[in-house]
Amino acid sequence: MMLASENSSSQPASFILLGIPGLENYHFWIAFPLCAMYLVAIVGNIIVLHIVRTDHTLHEPMYLFLAMLAITDLTLSSSTQPKMLAILWFHAHEIEYHACLIQVFFIHAFSSVESGLLMAMALDCYVAISVVGKLGAAVMMRGLLWVSPFCFMVSGMPFCPSHVIPQSYCEHMAVLKLLVCADTRINRAYGLFVAFSVVGFDIIVISLSYVMILRTVLRLPSDEARLKAFGTSLFTFLTHRFGHHVPRVVHIMFANLYLLVPPMLNPIIYGVRTKQIRDRVIQGCCGKDP
Repeated sequence: MMLASENSSSQPASFILLGIPGLENYHFWIAFPLCAMYLVAIVGNIIVLHIVRTDHTLHEPMYLFLAMLAITDLTLSSSTQPKMLAILWFHAHEIEYHACLIQVFFIHAFSSVESGLLMAMALDCYVAISVVGKLGAAVMMRGLLWVSPFCFMVSGMPFCPSHVIPQSYCEHMAVLKLLVCADTRINRAYGLFVAFSVVGFDIIVISLSYVMILRTVLRLPSDEARLKAFGTSLFTFLTHRFGHHVPRVVHIMFANLYLLVPPMLNPIIYGVRTKQIRDRVIQGCCGKDP
């Protein structure tokens, strides 16, 4: 396969995403469960959005945060899964340079937004309806402002001759590995700083809110929220930094699932398990009162 040539600024015209190296013969079949999970994520989050939007009795902080989480999950899963399925089913391995950077931005920005929304959901008892929009905007701006430097720093650096990314999507650490001809210590240090500052702040706030009121702990499982916040922000960095002894195929499969499983499960965990939303889903499916 011919690799894309570089332009005058040492930036490649495109990258090559290999998909799941080592399982090339099974790409076609692996795509089916991934596609099914993606469809569940799309349908589930759209249902949550529709119910919260149309039922004015659900225009309360917790449900509005659920709607924001659904939008975040739709964006996060849709930033990777269509291209991943194209690779596995149609061998569409090439991704344009700027499209790759956009994918890096969406993955990390909306992972940060998801972490912030989990924090906001832990605080819903203390949040007035009038400040939900402001808090949601603050969470969004934090994700955009913290992650934007990733793309700007990478775009100004020279790439080495190899433009092959041995996985199914572009993300910060994988792209940095193509910059071994340049000094990437600042990029790596900033990535670690963002991961720990964002997640650390969210976990402190979540923990304090659970200490302040025990009922919140019983309603929103703290272990799950913390694991999601930790995993979403730190999984990529730690696996690339310390996962050298993990088989590549295992690393890549977990990386793929990590961006797909939470958007698929969130509508169930935070939506269907909520009585008001569950009753409206049953009412819509069965055509009878809850």
